[in-house]
Amino acid sequence: MNGQFLRGKHAIVTGSNSGIGLGIAEALAGAGAEVTINSFTDSAEDHALAASLSEKHGVGVRYFQADMSSPDQCRALIEQAPGCDILVNNAGIQHVARIEEFPPDRWDAIIAINLSSAFHTTAAALPAMYAAGWGRVINIASAHGLTASPYKAAYVAAKHGVIGLSKTTALEAAGKGITCNAICPGYVLTPIVESQIPDQMKTHNMDRETVIKQIMLARQPSGAFATTAQVGGTALFLCSDAAEQITGTTISVDGGWTAL
Repeated sequence: MNGQFLRGKHAIVTGSNSGIGLGIAEALAGAGAEVTINSFTDSAEDHALAASLSEKHGVGVRYFQADMSSPDQCRALIEQAPGCDILVNNAGIQHVARIEEFPPDRWDAIIAINLSSAFHTTAAALPAMYAAGWGRVINIASAHGLTASPYKAAYVAAKHGVIGLSKTTALEAAGKGITCNAICPGYVLTPIVESQIPDQMKTHNMDRETVIKQIMLARQPSGAFATTAQVGGTALFLCSDAAEQITGTTISVDGGWTAL
């Protein structure tokens, strides 16, 4: 891939002021794309992050606040951005509880942010992609989009739904220069995951390395976290000419989790 092969393209990455979303935004900006990053906050730090990415990569980077639980704000994000050749639906939240104890408001929020937001942004972005004859929709699902774990009913349901949405989008857009795929990460070392390690060490009375290997990565055969840069690189590949005929499928970045 040419180092600047996305020059002239505009990308929108939802939920991208940290973690996987930020890693993807970095990769796209590094390849020359203009990028809109997003979260539900609207702080000086958010806008400073956009300015920093812009200066680092020499491309336009903007920060737009949008609550991804709101259909109207999801669609407004697409409409307000300067363009959307590449749409990365990454925004997501989590809650863990038994089904009979799962708070209904948490179920609704997870489905809204993790699944419905991808529908609303995609619906708003597709007309311009059709007009341009080119587009990439990349949905960040999860290993939990292909398998399940107890106590994560809403998250598992939403991520399975994201994969179904990706397949339907791919079929409707087939032959029009537009692809849609889902990336399914396993455990990725994000700031949120990093912050969980000390609590896990205390709960299990284990040192850091043992907690990571025996608790957090118990289902990841590689025994190592994926990185945000690796997920970003996978998204970048899906935007390349080499991936022109890859659509309607999933790509796992999970250290072998879903091979079990």
